[in-house]
Amino acid sequence: MDGTLSQNDLSHVVEADRAHVWHHLIQHKPFETNDPRIIVEGKGMRVWDQKGKEHLDAVSGGVWTVNVGYGRESIAKAVYDQLLKLNYFAGSAGSIPGALFSEKLISKMPGMTRVYYTNSGSEANEKAFKMVRQIAHKRYGGQKHKILYRDRDYHGTTIGCLSAGGQDERNAQYGPFTPGFVRVPHCLEYRAADQGAPTENYGEWAADQIEQVILREGPDTVGALCLEPVTAGGGVITPPQGYWDRVQEICRKYDILLHIDEVVCGVGRTGKWFGYQQYGVQPDMVTMAKGVASGYAAIACLVTTEDVFSMFKDNADDPMNYFRDISTFGGCTAGPAAALENMRIIEDEGLLDNTTAMGEYMLDQLHALADKHTVIGNVRGKGLFLGAELVEDRETRAPMAEKRVQKVVADCMQQGIIIGATNRSLPGYNNTLCFSPALIATKDDINQIIASVDEALGREFG
Repeated sequence: MDGTLSQNDLSHVVEADRAHVWHHLIQHKPFETNDPRIIVEGKGMRVWDQKGKEHLDAVSGGVWTVNVGYGRESIAKAVYDQLLKLNYFAGSAGSIPGALFSEKLISKMPGMTRVYYTNSGSEANEKAFKMVRQIAHKRYGGQKHKILYRDRDYHGTTIGCLSAGGQDERNAQYGPFTPGFVRVPHCLEYRAADQGAPTENYGEWAADQIEQVILREGPDTVGALCLEPVTAGGGVITPPQGYWDRVQEICRKYDILLHIDEVVCGVGRTGKWFGYQQYGVQPDMVTMAKGVASGYAAIACLVTTEDVFSMFKDNADDPMNYFRDISTFGGCTAGPAAALENMRIIEDEGLLDNTTAMGEYMLDQLHALADKHTVIGNVRGKGLFLGAELVEDRETRAPMAEKRVQKVVADCMQQGIIIGATNRSLPGYNNTLCFSPALIATKDDINQIIASVDEALGREFG
């Protein structure tokens, strides 16, 4: 840390934060006696707090966002230059960075053609839900309006998105929810026995459970299926073999739009531009946010096929026949300007290849940890998006208590390594350590992360 602010200045910042900032996802009672953490600076894979302590960030900004790392001067300059030229105009008109980034983005997404700009992943998913509902009214007399979502998946913080939320502790105390959202079972093969599932062909079985829900609800009432390509906050769940092929087949069979939520996996996290591209799927709608500009500016996108787009212009004489929606800050130009430079960096530095190589290396290291620590029941992931599920007993697979999992996270933090874990989301199953280092990660970075977890597990579990 360069020490630009004096200690007195930083003390003032801490007190101002304590007095006035309402932090995300935090109980503030401890701040009455303890200082809140202030992150002052970041460079590459590392950040420094107000005390000058250095941390290696293994979760890309705490919520899987800073894909190309901290301190990218070229992105900051791209944003600065664009803001001087034109900072904002409503999305009813175009902008130079908006047009150019849409073209670049679509070039990475065969079969997709249209980009709708917004400012957060939650809002992007809300837009998709609205499109499904409007299509139901336009084409099906309002009948085909239900949206299916998956247990353990997460799609955002708004009431509409929580209505499609498969994490019951995140949803608690925020109901009643929007009607017309229907849950389907998760696809975590490690927990197949909990579902009474067969030991063979689990992927097809898990997908068939979606079809059973469709048949129960009535195919003529179901408009869309919304899924994460890899379940993120629900435990880093990679889909089992055969799952996505069967899901695609089911959607086509019943004329159901496939909406893939790439808010976490999008723009390189799994080693391809988008997670769904790992599994040979062709979606109708894709939402994205976090890694689109690596957190250098607020931007989110809803991307659709031309077929979906055409449904909103097929009768130009009807004054109601367009998507009657606006996102105020979807008109900010900083987002697409940052996103263009972010994508250039990923291409020029070969970060997709690095993500694949370093992801395989980290997965191997986590398996080695599992050989040493019997509390690791299952290791899974894709690219630089990995999880290690902790259990009380490998035979019974009884989930480790959340408090003990959080002690591992806290121990790593004390060592100067920031890792994540499922927490206050899944009743009884907040037991997965989560890792999502930036796409620039090296073997040395990964070795430091693994060594920290090794030490923490040894201290907590012996």
